[in-house]
Amino acid sequence: MSLAHFLQQHRGRLEGLAQLLREERQQLSAGEIDGARLADLARRKQHSLEEINHFERQRRQTLQRLGYKDDRSGDVDAAQDAGCLDQWHNLVALASEAAELNRTNGTMIGIRTESNQRLLNALQEAAGKGLYGPDGRARNHTGKVNSRA
Repeated sequence: MSLAHFLQQHRGRLEGLAQLLREERQQLSAGEIDGARLADLARRKQHSLEEINHFERQRRQTLQRLGYKDDRSGDVDAAQDAGCLDQWHNLVALASEAAELNRTNGTMIGIRTESNQRLLNALQEAAGKGLYGPDGRARNHTGKVNSRA
């Protein structure tokens, strides 16, 4: 398989990942999150990443066997020698876009998680204050401990 064909296949996998990340962002931006949909996206994203990593290992091994350095300069040299340098640069740009989408989605998840944790803490605190005093006696509706319990 030529490097140009290989890069084309690799690009298709990266485009698929980027689309999953866009779908994930859309779900995270929704007012109500569909947990089942997010779980499905996470599963598909993981599968996509595994395929991309496998494909990348194959590419690196092939380039090393052909005598290219195992770094960015070797990648550029191989693409230039194969006449597909523009394809390589486009692939790198797409990989950067996918990485940025993933980083942003991770930030959105972190913000939602913090918000949910604060809400849960407030609910737990409110529930705890409204039921019992420090001595274990039941509180009334005003929050004061009942003296006749």
